[in-house]
Amino acid sequence: MYGDPATIRKILTELGDTWAVVGLSNNRDRAAYGVARVLQQYGKRVVPVHPKAETVHGEPGYASLEAIPFKVDVVDVFVNSELAGAVADQAAAVGAEAVWFQLGVIDEAAFDRTREAGLTMVMDRCPAIEIPAL
Repeated sequence: MYGDPATIRKILTELGDTWAVVGLSNNRDRAAYGVARVLQQYGKRVVPVHPKAETVHGEPGYASLEAIPFKVDVVDVFVNSELAGAVADQAAAVGAEAVWFQLGVIDEAAFDRTREAGLTMVMDRCPAIEIPAL
């Protein structure tokens, strides 16, 4: 329901290659770390967004979406559902084309708001699972 194949394909192949990954740090045990590596392997530029603003996978990090000094195409969200809606709103505010909520991250109101704002959105899916299938 929140990730039809056409929308998934559009985000992964048409909307640009700069992905801000919110919640990405150097913690190798976190899903964000592995997903970011897969995105890089498929040619995506991964921009870490985390309060620590760490460099991850060779890319400098930023403390917030607003701190990124260049355009971000897709915002990939690795925060819990209670915080995800605010991140989706920030993605719209910075001019992102799409928002991707990871597996288990669900906020129906944010999904509706984000789409009404003109962004493409997928929720409760993982790009590292979807991209190899394309």
